[in-house]
Amino acid sequence: MVCIVQMYEKPVLNDPVLIEGLPGIGFVANISTLHFVQELKAKLFAEILSSSFQDFAVTAKDGKARSPINELYYHKGSGEERDLIILYGNTQALTTVGQYELCGRVLDVAEELGCHCVMTLGGLKREAKVAVPKLYCAASDSEFLGEALSLGAKRIRGRIFGVAGLLVGLGKLRGMKGLCLLAETPGFYPDVKAAREVLKAVCKMLCLKVDLARLDLAVETTRKILESFGLVAHPTEKRTEEDSRFRWLI
Repeated sequence: MVCIVQMYEKPVLNDPVLIEGLPGIGFVANISTLHFVQELKAKLFAEILSSSFQDFAVTAKDGKARSPINELYYHKGSGEERDLIILYGNTQALTTVGQYELCGRVLDVAEELGCHCVMTLGGLKREAKVAVPKLYCAASDSEFLGEALSLGAKRIRGRIFGVAGLLVGLGKLRGMKGLCLLAETPGFYPDVKAAREVLKAVCKMLCLKVDLARLDLAVETTRKILESFGLVAHPTEKRTEEDSRFRWLI
């Protein structure tokens, strides 16, 4: 396997928190981190390419090609705001080995920048329609867990698949505190309500001043990107069996 991190800048950060935002159920993490990037004007400092990403590129009308990629952004907080490292991208790795390798490289970069906390985000699949999404959480650190519970999140029992689970577990092996926050969602399409609940909780925990009024913009951008990669179908299109192989568990 090959997993390459291209660093464009090495930011100087004060005890930053790594926030994960790769595609998953309801694309909750994707929407949330894109909104952080847009509202906080976070700066791109690294890109990650992996041989376990999808094996194609998408072309645009102007002839440019977009490849499956992960990106790392940073935000330097002011006042009580925490510094952030934001993992954003249009794909997770498609193999178990690739997922471990990707998480390892991301944690290498985060650790080098002084990170001691990891927050992963996602959706929790519900079959019925969700009117007001509830928050669920799991953590590798009791203090981190207590903070989430104090905001009304409930403990989740079971397994957390994909990057959302791996980063918390692998981070603990490096002495990092880890928390996974999940919001209830029906599933396949970008869920603005679930993302809003996750964003509100993260902002409270990290003292971030982020306006949620333009959240729909992040949802629409996410939808267009994911449609171009075939990860979601347009509402008027029928999903095929081939579409189902792109399954994001969290």
